[in-house]
Amino acid sequence: MPRGARLDTPGTLHHLMVRGIEGNRIVVDDDDRHLFVSRLGIAAAATGTKIYAWALMTNHAHLLLKSGEAGLSIFMRKFLTSYAILYNKRHHRHGHLFQNRYKSIICEEEPYFLKLVSYIHLNPLRAGLVSSLEELANYPWSGHATVINRKKRDWQDREYVLLYFGKRERVARSAYLQFVLEQSSLGKQSELTGGGLVRSAGGWSEVLSLRQRGQKQFSDERILGSGEFVKEILDEVEETVKTLVPDTSSKVNAMEALEEKCEEAGITSQALQSGSKRRECTDVRKELAHHFVLELGLTYADTARVLGISSSAVNQILRRHS
Repeated sequence: MPRGARLDTPGTLHHLMVRGIEGNRIVVDDDDRHLFVSRLGIAAAATGTKIYAWALMTNHAHLLLKSGEAGLSIFMRKFLTSYAILYNKRHHRHGHLFQNRYKSIICEEEPYFLKLVSYIHLNPLRAGLVSSLEELANYPWSGHATVINRKKRDWQDREYVLLYFGKRERVARSAYLQFVLEQSSLGKQSELTGGGLVRSAGGWSEVLSLRQRGQKQFSDERILGSGEFVKEILDEVEETVKTLVPDTSSKVNAMEALEEKCEEAGITSQALQSGSKRRECTDVRKELAHHFVLELGLTYADTARVLGISSSAVNQILRRHS
């Protein structure tokens, strides 16, 4: 399936996720972690990129940033390439370290900025890398400690985050900590890791309601925000990447469902879409074919493009397992 174009203009807010190739580690020890964070800061300073939140995990990392004049792609290339070269040299390895396609979601700032900051900074707690918010306050591999002034990182824009909570440093820090405490009880919030019609509209029930009212909604899996915000972003790029989702259409984040099912099954989306005959791949393919056609209303051709198989193969799946 062809990849969607990157959407970016300077000053665009992005939630980025980078993962190790085939789910492998991107850091082994604290020396790697120091190197990762160092290269992040150097790339941000060199490209004028504003970093608001970040969390380095074992096999992936999250970033919340606004791209600078150099653009997102140049920042990511400087950052990831330099780190991968040094990592490979240090560990006497060759080849790719990261998945070729990092995930970038353009985010509407007003409704999502603070939720994204807390969601990203709470990743180590949700993953069990720290056991409490008290430990997180001194944890060096996420931006939370910098926001509350426990760790100094000149390249992280902690002031911008705190201004959401007040102009006085102490009051703002206290309000920020209270907000993070409240958000820590929410658990995994899948709506913060992707875009699409369901998330733009506010849930599947709202999508159905829009259809019943005969209303149309813009959406794009690369954008997290309202239909109006999505339209504004898409109006800035070439006409070929604009997608208007009408009320009669059921094309809602098929790729999102694919990624989630692949993760549950312990396989990569690349393996599934390349036609792998592994049992895990064929089982997920069958389940998704039914879901796309019978529940989302995708055509056989659209379903085939998402799954990396032919339309006749989709037809056979549905006939055999109906």
